Amino acid sequence: MSNGIYNVPIPKNEPIYGYAPGTAEREKLKATLAELRSKEIEVPLYIGNQQIRTNKKVAITPPHDHQHVLGYFYEGGPEHVTEAIEVALQARHAWAVLPWEQRLAIFLKAAELSATKYRYLLNASTMLGQSKNAFQAEIDAACEWVDFLRFNVAFATEIYRNQPISPDPTIWNQVEYRPLEGFVFALTPFNFTAISGNLPASAAMMGNVVVWKPAPTQMYSAYVLMQILKEAGLPDGVINLIQGDGPMIGDLVFSHSEFAGIHFTGSTAVFKTIWKNIGSHMDNYRYYPRIVGETGGKDFMLAHESADVKAYAANLLRAAFEFQGQKCSAASRAYIPTTLWESVWSEMKAMLETMKVGPTEDFSNFVNAVIDERAFQKITGFIERARQNSANEIIWGGTYDSSKGWFIDPTLILTTDPHSETMEQEIFGPVLTIYLYEPTQFEETLSLIDRTSPYALTGAIFSQDRYAIDLASRKLVNAAGNFYVNDKCTGAVVGQQPFGGARGSGTNDKAGSMQNLLRWVSARTIKEGFVPATDYRYPFLAE
Repeated sequence: MSNGIYNVPIPKNEPIYGYAPGTAEREKLKATLAELRSKEIEVPLYIGNQQIRTNKKVAITPPHDHQHVLGYFYEGGPEHVTEAIEVALQARHAWAVLPWEQRLAIFLKAAELSATKYRYLLNASTMLGQSKNAFQAEIDAACEWVDFLRFNVAFATEIYRNQPISPDPTIWNQVEYRPLEGFVFALTPFNFTAISGNLPASAAMMGNVVVWKPAPTQMYSAYVLMQILKEAGLPDGVINLIQGDGPMIGDLVFSHSEFAGIHFTGSTAVFKTIWKNIGSHMDNYRYYPRIVGETGGKDFMLAHESADVKAYAANLLRAAFEFQGQKCSAASRAYIPTTLWESVWSEMKAMLETMKVGPTEDFSNFVNAVIDERAFQKITGFIERARQNSANEIIWGGTYDSSKGWFIDPTLILTTDPHSETMEQEIFGPVLTIYLYEPTQFEETLSLIDRTSPYALTGAIFSQDRYAIDLASRKLVNAAGNFYVNDKCTGAVVGQQPFGGARGSGTNDKAGSMQNLLRWVSARTIKEGFVPATDYRYPFLAE
């Protein structure tokens, strides 16, 4: 029984370690990397209290060293998917009625385990399994994951405290925020360990049970996340980790009558297919499923003629090439005034000449490998088609090598066609296309930016002119769910910049805010009358 109205710990963003030479954290991370390199792991299916190993296992290899085996994960069949759903539904009642403070305590403990005991394991597994450098792994696998847990606990408490007024002393009004009926399906991406953990955890935090399918290329760090949640006390069956053929899993999940919702991050094409699949089964569901998804982006960085050139150049390179451009928020199209181009290019070229490409274990490398062969072939295909287009000039990079790892050098394309393929299509790799505009055409360029892409995830303007900033903000109001002024278009921080986009970029339910958690509850209003009426007649009926 709960006999108090409890305050949760005040959330603060997890401090980011720098991993500079000579620091203790650098040595601990390097030691953990060496340890993981020296052994092979096995990642089972987690269904209820079972860890299941099947007759089909898949190798886990570093994208930057694709011949080295870090371990294996097991794939399940239709029977495992069905079992995961049934086990989740069996766990639902006890989890849904568990007092909220008992539920949230598990995730607060997971946050502390992640920030301390498991910090270097989280980062090292992300560096090796997803080819992130030390800083990119730190801000993702350690800090953002911990921030999601801590801030979501505070957001959940805020939701529960949001109650209606009761101005009439004879009536007490209340709202219960119930978990959804049925089960939630979390389908998570390879590119952020934090997102992979948050999609199932945020739904579970609000009392839901979850079937979770991570991306195959993120299984190492997903395994670490599952270990942390288990050690934190997450009951069996609340989050069930499965792996297997995507369409097979989708067919079983979306055709189940107890399907309550999907929490998704991935490609726009996959999300549209999922939405159609859900729509085709509406007559089979007991309730309208919640559909929450963050998908692609074709994100822009615009320079006004008043922009700080050095700041724009540095932030454009970071936004385009951190984690090899494999962020849905990554800058992949830039608009620069003709009057600034020479100075911007001079700054960018000087920085690019110092930018190293290579494996994550070498901390001097800024750019690492793309995630797998499929991504490598797709991205290099964009580069080669761009090379054949007379409107384009590859002014940097355009080179790649797959002999050791899936390495693609940072590539800059200067185009005279603002509607060329690499200006419009999402690439998800280290390719940036630049279009030069006349300063007198600034407002027209804003319209061009707005109509060029079906996406609306992130965008940025660099300017020292407040009128230009205001105009861009108004003209691009629907072009980006996260809009940045004099900052790069990546790097949203939980609790500070709620993240999400609209149009082709998703449902804009803002991960890292209370808004997202509200999608995982169903409110029930309760009105209690202390002095109910004893006669049907109202005063107006009197003669």
